[in-house]
Amino acid sequence: GDSVAVIGCGGVGDAAIAGARLAGAAKIIAVDIDDRKLETAKKMGATHTVNSRSDDPVEAIRALTDGNGADVVIEAVGRPETYQQAFYARDLAGTVVLVGVPTPDMKLELPLLDVFGRGGSLKSSWYGDCLPSRDFPMLVDLHQQGRLDLAAFVT
Repeated sequence: GDSVAVIGCGGVGDAAIAGARLAGAAKIIAVDIDDRKLETAKKMGATHTVNSRSDDPVEAIRALTDGNGADVVIEAVGRPETYQQAFYARDLAGTVVLVGVPTPDMKLELPLLDVFGRGGSLKSSWYGDCLPSRDFPMLVDLHQQGRLDLAAFVT
């Protein structure tokens, strides 16, 4: 029953939300600047939404997790500001997964003491760890069981 926050609710973020739901996350927080994308995120399984255009996503995620931050934060945008939001929105022992791919010229500035002192883990995911021979049959089974709405991914 982990808490999972997903920053960026495009196709990749929505897939992360659906995956978190299937994995049994107790709380799934979707963050985006577009209310329409947040509505779609709810349909994919988000239990809470945060519009980061009007609300500070770090504060909102902390408020929704009793001040601790999310156990897992998935960044699906690829911008320095959202990487930083993900870093500060996670629990001290939590994990940040960077999925959004930045452009080659982007730089991230974080105080090294924060990086050193916050613990937890930071992972990047370059096109995921999909093994079609293993994963596609599982996804078809989940769809046939009614647990994964594949049509929801078609926009």
